[in-house]
Amino acid sequence: MAPHAGPATAAEPLTAFLEAGSEALPGEFGRLVAAFWTDGALNDPAAAREAVPRFLASWDGADAAHRGYLALGLGLFAEAEYPELDGPVALTVRQGLDRFLDEARGHTTVSPLTLALVYLLSHFPDERARVLPAFAHVPLDPDDRTRLDRGLTRLDPDDPDLGRAWPSPHDWDIDAQERDFDRAWTMTLTPEQITGTWDDDTRTLWATAGAKALWSLAHGMPTPVTDENPYWSAGHRAAGPRPGTDFAGHASSLRCPSCRGELAFEERGARCRNCSTFYPVALGGILDLSRRERSGAGVSDAAEDVEADVLQNAAVMSTIGEHYEAGLRPAFLRVMGQNWDGAVTPAIEDAYLHGRLRRAAAHSEGPVLDLAAGAGRWTWVVADAVGADRVIAADLNDAMLHWLRGRLPQVSAVRADALELPLGDASVTAVNCWNALQAMPDAAQAIAEIGRCLKPGGVLTLMTFRWADDQVYRYFQRSHIFPARPEGYLLFEPREIRSWLAAAGLSVVEESGPGTFVLLTAKREG
Repeated sequence: MAPHAGPATAAEPLTAFLEAGSEALPGEFGRLVAAFWTDGALNDPAAAREAVPRFLASWDGADAAHRGYLALGLGLFAEAEYPELDGPVALTVRQGLDRFLDEARGHTTVSPLTLALVYLLSHFPDERARVLPAFAHVPLDPDDRTRLDRGLTRLDPDDPDLGRAWPSPHDWDIDAQERDFDRAWTMTLTPEQITGTWDDDTRTLWATAGAKALWSLAHGMPTPVTDENPYWSAGHRAAGPRPGTDFAGHASSLRCPSCRGELAFEERGARCRNCSTFYPVALGGILDLSRRERSGAGVSDAAEDVEADVLQNAAVMSTIGEHYEAGLRPAFLRVMGQNWDGAVTPAIEDAYLHGRLRRAAAHSEGPVLDLAAGAGRWTWVVADAVGADRVIAADLNDAMLHWLRGRLPQVSAVRADALELPLGDASVTAVNCWNALQAMPDAAQAIAEIGRCLKPGGVLTLMTFRWADDQVYRYFQRSHIFPARPEGYLLFEPREIRSWLAAAGLSVVEESGPGTFVLLTAKREG
């Protein structure tokens, strides 16, 4: 916990910050913020309010780097009162608005300072008419400009635009049918749910803008990353049907998720030989081995329900896979992995996976599980490394698997829960869990399940993220709030992951990762 500082001690960290050179500046900024703010909350609101005029008075004599950090700090102070936008601290910060607007108007290029101003000024929607024109001659990227615009927008309860703020509104180029679907589901929410979702979207938007600005102030402007993998040039078609008998090639591994009994594969799906539960193959050729309510006596309405779900998802979010892989995923890596410099490229990820999984598959027979496969971008690499006939792609999201099947029809796609894998003990040669562990509701249980299913000598390839060392950046990581993470994103300490692996009988073979990435290969002990 950072020490609390009252008004009498505020001058000392501010003076140290203002006198800091470029190398010491990030650390002094952290100490300055910690004097008033801890993990999104003000240590002493009255002390913070009294300190703000000192921050503002320092603006005129500070250079661009110091001003950028001051803008970030002031934005954090104002944000600490959210969902109030006109609290006493925010109102005090707003007294510097003319300074901030003059600064923005004075720029015709994008710099770390302008990014920090985007973060700060997006907290004041009542000043929208003044803020947007101030950036008229600043060539902001479309994602930054739409984040600013959305931050300056007040909620319209009669026509709320929800769920499209991250990574930026620009990234959601959806069609009219999808927009109509959005309006339909938002109208089923209560006013409290609409307001809560809007506030969560806003926090997530600020978190991305703040993370980008903070990293840029310390390291320079971000570097764009492109994905040249041929997955994107491969033809995509609506996933076709697939008989349940096609999954019989994995009969030695696939199991009933309810009782772990062996499965008998039929035209329309798979039936447990032990408890008689039937698991249908949904439209699009996806075997649903999740633990939905089902009839043990035969093919129930569950099969029709699953097909209806997939049809609806495919109709209203026909491009969700591409939205995710081309837009959402790279943005997530930039924020959570501090990958603004592109130190981890898709090509680096591909090479890491391909080499390690190819070696693992060469030393052992049996299937390879791509766990939380999503839209299949990295399933493509797994299949190329070990052969498509050996791959089981598992995810809980029907729409993602539907997209995966459209590009990789030869891969067996299974709807399954990572916490209750429908696989036998010691039945798979390798497991790939790539950019997924942090999304699971119980990471320790997911790793325990991986350990249970791996054969002795089997390999796990894993990519996830650790918490940043910097407390402000860590706050921005956690402040990404999604439906599955209403409390904010929860990342890991490396020692946690290593302890879970050890408990699951896995030993770390190698571990690396720039920024806050964790790239890890582990082996199942014999």
